[in-house]
Amino acid sequence: MGTYVYGIVRSAHSSLPQDMDGIGDPPRPARVLPQGELAAIVSDAPGELRPKRRDLLAHQRVLDAAGADGVVLPMRFGSVSPDDDTVLAVLAERAEHFLERLGALDGKVEYNVKANHREEAVLRLVMADNDEIRALAEANREAGGGSQEEKVRLGEMVAAAVQAREATDAELLRQALEPTAEAVSAGPQSTGWLANVSFLVERDSAEGFLAAVDELGRQHEQLDLRVNGPLPPYSFVDTSSSGGEGGTAEAFGGATAQSTTNG
Repeated sequence: MGTYVYGIVRSAHSSLPQDMDGIGDPPRPARVLPQGELAAIVSDAPGELRPKRRDLLAHQRVLDAAGADGVVLPMRFGSVSPDDDTVLAVLAERAEHFLERLGALDGKVEYNVKANHREEAVLRLVMADNDEIRALAEANREAGGGSQEEKVRLGEMVAAAVQAREATDAELLRQALEPTAEAVSAGPQSTGWLANVSFLVERDSAEGFLAAVDELGRQHEQLDLRVNGPLPPYSFVDTSSSGGEGGTAEAFGGATAQSTTNG
């Protein structure tokens, strides 16, 4: 069956509400496995684990409850260990790393920011910034639309300029928001997004971070910004070099399904 791992907390902050339901159908009760200064929040793992909305929400609810009294080191959805003894062994073996991460993440949350281009706005920007594109577009208009060859050439030039602008605006986003964050983590690239970046933010400074996002959108109308948070700091669990080989989830046996936090 295996043991499903939601997160790690300090043993002094390891309480859970009574009858806290975890993932599965029927839901598996969440419970605490203490080991020295640490404790793992776990439940029995279901036989088949897929990232269904019901289970994703249950995973999040357990993490929220576990972090109510203090910081929680969150595992991504799908972290399954062979059994309780393996979880306890990992807590003992990597205690120094886990305690360092709990200290580093105390009082902090994650905000994920994704961006893409508003088509009309970025086209106006490309035309304004590129004399060659502007001249060719004007020549085509004066020629009644231009030849097929010139239309293709213009389209290729515009596409190349927009692609270059994507890289420029991704760096612009990072530079604008990085000063308001404690750490930054680039997420996996996904179709349709020119930037997918997570920021570690002091919980008490979140208002300033969100204000910076709003200001970035006001100053650069070509950017369509989507903010998700506050979240448990999934993207910053393994940033310490003291973690040894492999990631935290892998230490418990790996992930059988992936969270969509940064995807």
